[in-house]
Amino acid sequence: MAEDTYLLAFESSCDETSVAVIKNGTEICSNIVATQIESHQRFGGVVPEVASRHHIEQVTICTQEALDQAGVDYADLAGVAVTYGPGLVGSLLIGVTAAKTIAWAHDLPLIPVNHMAGHIYAARFAGEFTYPQMALLVSGGHTELVYMPEEHVYQIVGETRDDAVGEAYDKIGRVLGVNYPAGKTVDEWAHQGKDSFNFPRAMVQEDNLDFSFSGLKSAFINTVHNADQRGGRLDKNDLAASFQAAVVDILAEKTQRALREYPVKQLILAGGVAANRGLRDRLTSDLARNFPGLKLLLAPLKLCGDNAAMIGAAGYVGYQHGDRADWDLNAVPGLSFERITPVEE
Repeated sequence: MAEDTYLLAFESSCDETSVAVIKNGTEICSNIVATQIESHQRFGGVVPEVASRHHIEQVTICTQEALDQAGVDYADLAGVAVTYGPGLVGSLLIGVTAAKTIAWAHDLPLIPVNHMAGHIYAARFAGEFTYPQMALLVSGGHTELVYMPEEHVYQIVGETRDDAVGEAYDKIGRVLGVNYPAGKTVDEWAHQGKDSFNFPRAMVQEDNLDFSFSGLKSAFINTVHNADQRGGRLDKNDLAASFQAAVVDILAEKTQRALREYPVKQLILAGGVAANRGLRDRLTSDLARNFPGLKLLLAPLKLCGDNAAMIGAAGYVGYQHGDRADWDLNAVPGLSFERITPVEE
């Protein structure tokens, strides 16, 4: 019987300090997450310098908690996986430095992980992967369609040209008086209202797989500000419902176009905005109606946000494929998958 493989994983790309121990890539032995949301709420968003300081304070505490909760020691580990990009450079450096230090001190291989691959592999805790597959990644910093023809191959076929969808939620949330992060509250309000404002669905008719949300965001903000100037009062639930309807239409239409251009066996929905109930429901119904043979795999709700368990799962695949980093591994804030052009008709 093969020996179990335990990886210690670090995630610190933004404002969550997380350390996890993952067994064989599919079992979460521990997943410690120290959130900084309260520290950033007063600023209306993440302040990089504040985030870095919190990571410094929490990373060693989280590491020991992860090992203790998993019941393992450094001698039991097969390697150390770490997010090295994309993200905030100062935040990334804390996780990378901690991972390198532990790997060097205990003579363990260092496994570099792309944060977005981590989001994809959060769905691995919900079920088996089958290839080829497509992933719709929606978060505060990224909105992209990633084609995976086989394991450990990631190719961007569509991405946002301006705001990420999570960023757009936070920006319109401020206008509605919602504290950062705004996505959950806007989603809740949307289910209590109706789409009565008919906001624009940018780029839906264009012959590509890219997204745009800046025009939608601007239309929303202008609508609210114009009403304020006239002394009018708009229903927040209808505003939220109208904004979310536009977002979901854009995401769903582009995703279905990608599925037609790149026939796959499985669609993965992951990233922080993957917790959005409206988006989950829409993709579930669309796929059942238009792609009945395609399996939709949703990242577990508790793993949609940034966490080290997903980094450990992606790191395990990298470990199996021989991914190793040298001691000069550095943070790469603009790290991205390869972009490929659409297949020809």
